[in-house]
Amino acid sequence: MSAPLRKAIDAEGHDLPPSPAPSSPHGARRYNIATELVYTESNDQYNASSVPIYQSATFKQASHEGGGEYDYTRSGNPTRTHLERHLAKIMSAQRALVVSSGMAALDVITRLLRPGDEVVTGDDLYGGTNRLLKYLSTHGGIIVHHVDTTNPDKVKEVLSDKTAMVLLETPTNPLIKIVDIPTIANATHEVNANALVIVDNTMMSPLLLSPLELGADIVYESGTKYLSGHHDVMAGVIAVNDLSLGERLFFPINASGCGLSPFDSWLLMRGVKTLKVRMDQQQSNAQRIAEFLEGLGFKVRYPGLKSHPQYDLHHSMSRGSGAVLSFETGDVTKSERIVANAKLWAISVSFGCVNSLISLPCRMSHASIDAKTRAERAMPEDLIRLCVGIEDVDDLIDDLRRALVQAGAVNVTMDGIEAGTPQSA
Repeated sequence: MSAPLRKAIDAEGHDLPPSPAPSSPHGARRYNIATELVYTESNDQYNASSVPIYQSATFKQASHEGGGEYDYTRSGNPTRTHLERHLAKIMSAQRALVVSSGMAALDVITRLLRPGDEVVTGDDLYGGTNRLLKYLSTHGGIIVHHVDTTNPDKVKEVLSDKTAMVLLETPTNPLIKIVDIPTIANATHEVNANALVIVDNTMMSPLLLSPLELGADIVYESGTKYLSGHHDVMAGVIAVNDLSLGERLFFPINASGCGLSPFDSWLLMRGVKTLKVRMDQQQSNAQRIAEFLEGLGFKVRYPGLKSHPQYDLHHSMSRGSGAVLSFETGDVTKSERIVANAKLWAISVSFGCVNSLISLPCRMSHASIDAKTRAERAMPEDLIRLCVGIEDVDDLIDDLRRALVQAGAVNVTMDGIEAGTPQSA
């Protein structure tokens, strides 16, 4: 009779942690986030430093009864599992799930809804989120309330026992408004203990904000953005602390087959490890650029500026300001010229990439929201969104300065660009 298997123990006699390591070298404290992002252990048989890509659709079983940990990649894959466990660790979650895009993540979450359920959400939303909610309200019998989620009282006015979900973004996109997650989460759960508070954390990433620690039930992100950082992979991440809720979310992922592929899981795992060094540079650049534009008299929306009306609220919840900002020129034509004349700033939707991007939200990422609705939600048509990358900040500012001059958006004096009210065309 073979000897019973012994648990692996470390040099001090403690049980070795599962893969990846949970957070603590000796159980005394958690590693800091910069370490958590990078440090991971795998149980690969060859001790590969980088988790292998198990590019297999199916797995051999020991018998006709199956029983292996993996059988079919739609239901599970070792590369995806390693990524999910790593993400759960850095998102302060008990379970994370990865799918094919950020919108696929929201689609999985909204499959928890039933006809007649009510969703409370913001009046400044990512265009794709708005589009999916519009579809559900038109075809799925879901009632959606769009309110100013930056005012908790407005949220409380529409909460009821029919509220199934409260869907929040902070900062909002593209108006960069801040939502008080703890206050709204508490109010929601007081009215309906079964209602789920869901936070889209794409703008902040796990490095800067941990919504599950602030009272949220579900947090999701587009992994295409900061988690990946290179815009070479489409991915979505869902994280929860309630394991039964995690199982309810896993069911449609397995049933529909939208789980992230092995290769994309590997790419996302690689991107996550550099999140802090990228975000540190992007935030530093964004702060300088926001101050530059504000100094020229533009209305700048960025939570790193003391002039932001919710500066204190934002920094009471987050560990940084992020790297997305927007500003108004007062003239749609000038905004169009600025975007067209920028060279280093690529004209593109999305954000979170190492490359800097510029866009006109009302013409691009939010064009699916009709003009009437945009006006009702006070979304300026001249708004320019900047998604700041890791380039040299002086080069980025110089490129913006040139675009502003060429667009006739500022005065040019003997001393350079004149601060103050932007010039008329």
